[in-house]
Amino acid sequence: MRPLTLSRLLLRCGVLAVVLFIVVVVALKLGAVQVSLYGLGRDLIHVLIGRSSAISTEYGMVVMNIRLPRILLSIFVGAALAVAGTSFQALLRNPLADPYVLGVSSGASVGAILALMLENRLALSPEFAGLATPVGAFLGAAITIAVVYVLGLRGGRIDGNTLLLAGIITASFLSAIINFLMSTLAGGNLRGASFWMMGNLSTPQTKNVMYLLGIGFVVAAGAIYTTASDLNLLLAGEKEAMHLGVDVRRVRIVVYLAASVLTGLAVSVSGTIGYVGLLVPHVMRLIFGSDHRMLLPAAALGGAIALVIADTIARTIAAPSDLPVGAVTAIVGAPLFIYLLRRRLA
Repeated sequence: MRPLTLSRLLLRCGVLAVVLFIVVVVALKLGAVQVSLYGLGRDLIHVLIGRSSAISTEYGMVVMNIRLPRILLSIFVGAALAVAGTSFQALLRNPLADPYVLGVSSGASVGAILALMLENRLALSPEFAGLATPVGAFLGAAITIAVVYVLGLRGGRIDGNTLLLAGIITASFLSAIINFLMSTLAGGNLRGASFWMMGNLSTPQTKNVMYLLGIGFVVAAGAIYTTASDLNLLLAGEKEAMHLGVDVRRVRIVVYLAASVLTGLAVSVSGTIGYVGLLVPHVMRLIFGSDHRMLLPAAALGGAIALVIADTIARTIAAPSDLPVGAVTAIVGAPLFIYLLRRRLA
């Protein structure tokens, strides 16, 4: 296998970026309201050159105010979940590890629901109300991963299988708490929360929230990427990595905390979306190998591509009604995971 160079890294990421751009253009075109490619291209050019006022009213509302923000949200959530899943799988050396299985998604969901309930009770101003749910989701994810981490310790060291089982049990316990909290909601709040729990990207986000998501992703994903070489060495085992000079404790803390940030932010704006953090790393690993210097950016772009496609299917297959995007990822992801599992065992 040829060593990874900067030019090869940029070339592969560039190819994935082109694929993502094509997927975004197709997603902008498809929907309940038909949009011509000519009108779409013209409006995108106006946006790029800073002439948003010249956008035609026919496409401006649909494309720029509804579809584009939703697609940008899909890109962030897909990238965040895929990077978090890749990180957990590398740390635990277990291909089944992902934010959902480890209970981080459930913890973030509990935090988000509690923040939503507190927001309604305190009647916060719109500026603070938009930030309450992401903060609550992050705190829920951070507390959950801390509890799972403690439960996974054996003799002062992390045991991957024990940690995975602790995550599954914690996720089950948190699911019961979620059901209890949702039983206290009524009317529209209950329907909205139920739809959100199945994965929903249709809720518009404020600029403050979008800025928070972007900054949080760059900082957390960047922190994880600084450990990419260490994660490569950890694949051989913690003892071997320590002998090669890896500060295993530091890598654990950085990756666990950063992956929790990514998961908390993603769940706070999308609800629980399964299989993205589990399957995208598998697919990218089959295509690009196990070098995390390549795998992490590939997973980010692959997760963005996968979720944009899934959300486009969710909002077009039963148009004008929206399906939960989490249902689409589960319907497509479960058979694909079974195929990959059988292919791995064959």
